[in-house]
Amino acid sequence: MQFRLPVLSLTLLLALAVQAKDEFTPLERQSISVETPGLFARSDSFTIDFNYLKPEQFCFPLPVGKAVPGKDYNIEITSTKGDAVKAMFDGTVRLSRNNPPFGNVIVVRHANGLETVYGRNAQNMVKVGDHVKAGQTIAIIGGEGDRCYCEFAMMVNGRRINPEILIGLKTHRLLRQTVMCKRQGFGISVSVVEPDPWADASLANKQGGKGLEASDPFGGGTKFVLNLANVAREDWCYPLPGAKVISPYGQRSGRRHTGVDLKTKPNDDILAAFDGVVTMSQVYSGYGNCVVLRHANGLETLYSHNSKNLVKVGDHVRVGQRIALTGRTGRASTEHLHFEVRVGGRPYNPNLIFDHVGQRLKTDRVTFTKGGQATVAGSAAAAKKKPARK
Repeated sequence: MQFRLPVLSLTLLLALAVQAKDEFTPLERQSISVETPGLFARSDSFTIDFNYLKPEQFCFPLPVGKAVPGKDYNIEITSTKGDAVKAMFDGTVRLSRNNPPFGNVIVVRHANGLETVYGRNAQNMVKVGDHVKAGQTIAIIGGEGDRCYCEFAMMVNGRRINPEILIGLKTHRLLRQTVMCKRQGFGISVSVVEPDPWADASLANKQGGKGLEASDPFGGGTKFVLNLANVAREDWCYPLPGAKVISPYGQRSGRRHTGVDLKTKPNDDILAAFDGVVTMSQVYSGYGNCVVLRHANGLETLYSHNSKNLVKVGDHVRVGQRIALTGRTGRASTEHLHFEVRVGGRPYNPNLIFDHVGQRLKTDRVTFTKGGQATVAGSAAAAKKKPARK
């Protein structure tokens, strides 16, 4: 069954994106919760697709802070005195003033239809009408008494929404999904239309994945190091032996291609790259039949466009095990495997892990950052190989 989803019109998006200082009414400049003009002019609902947002187009307000749910869909993000509060998305500052009980507060209006609220600031660093970029410092963290924190919230049309639908409080990442925002009386409902295949950080453990690393290999830090030279030969497998690359990782037709496309023949065996647990096995939007595995080495791998999935959620799979067959389900013009590698929910170039020409695991020391960057240092000569598994 197919659904036609109403989307935020391009005209409205552009209008919100270029909102100038003089276009905000006195009420918009003074009140935190006000309706966004024209947001529901064409329909009582709209969708936001977060799948194609680039890493630099999103930033958690306090990247090294600890976030916990508060009252009325607020989030309290604790950090250290003097830490910088960052804008979550590109947008325009609608409000920047002292507004009890939030104290110094900033509201940023975004082109995607959302507004974000940053309260309890020691100092606001932007003024009404300023255009800000995701990750730009907009305030200095404040708090109340001895507690140093930012009180953060998200709104649609002046109504608070649950931020945990859109972001992971533990992982600090934006969920790659499509959501629908619908006006219902005086309220707003937000529902997931197309889910993030990497969203459930605890699914592996719920399904018996005990002993695997958590989905946040950064462990509260900003870097994760994987030394591939320590991986024994029997502990890895090229996912589609004999394949050739037909589309690399990177920009493709104006969109970010978050994996590498590998081709052999229809209904060929797709193999698990490492030991792992299945956290997704279903049809997923443009991916078609999709399998996601979580591995103890901190990586997650995705295999899609499959003609048939051969595993189910919760299955423990061994390296080299058949998990699916190549196909062209979803958005695909030929039978192939779309293969992704992710760390902490972010996609990274599979070329960091595999040599696709030689179809072998690389032997580099790879440092991944929460910001989506990765650096490589050769380590084959210095590292000792892990003993072969008996």
